Amino acid sequence: MTDDLHPRPAWMTRAIDRVKHDPPDYFEQFRPPPDPPRRSAVLMLFGPDPRGGEDVVLTERAHNLRTHAAQVSFPGGGLEDGDAGPVDAALREAEEEVGVDPSSVEIVGSLPPLFLGPSGHAVTPVLGWWHTPGPIGVVDEIEVAQVVRVPVGGLIASANRFNVVGPRGYRGPGFEASGLFVWGLTAMLLSVLFDLADLTTPWDESVERDLPDHIIQAWLRGRV
Repeated sequence: MTDDLHPRPAWMTRAIDRVKHDPPDYFEQFRPPPDPPRRSAVLMLFGPDPRGGEDVVLTERAHNLRTHAAQVSFPGGGLEDGDAGPVDAALREAEEEVGVDPSSVEIVGSLPPLFLGPSGHAVTPVLGWWHTPGPIGVVDEIEVAQVVRVPVGGLIASANRFNVVGPRGYRGPGFEASGLFVWGLTAMLLSVLFDLADLTTPWDESVERDLPDHIIQAWLRGRV
């Protein structure tokens, strides 16, 4: 069900259609094994930005977590016995973490699952349209430090895009908008989605930035 006042933008349908028929190499590169040790899902939740266009719900993970501390992520987590599949898990986690009402979300489709070797998770990105936005905030303080609705226009602005140089030789896309430094899986998914949706605008791919100190320190604590 959708809200006529907030129709789903055409670029979301276009992105899902394209990933079904011609998925980017990224999804083949990180294809999960036939029987991954763990399965999880994230909700890539976009909604109408009151200022125009769309925004996306991003969370900053708590800084004292053992894994991925202080990183920006989509709401999500591991599949549980009561979940019918990745879509159920993504909606349930979004409700438990930041208070998103599942009935306010239209599921547009899912992207191919990705395998995160260090954690053994096969992660399914679920694309959702928030046709009836409601109040959200930090519900699970153990997992989430803050939740922000970030304008898509801020993420795709050329001045806010760069490549991140991280630990262990990592290099990948990065964004900085609404006070959040986005890198890793979340940044890669956003970058791939924007390409699929024809939202990407030209940016200087030679620009590189190191991880902020607070992310490095959180990462080091998780290794102790």
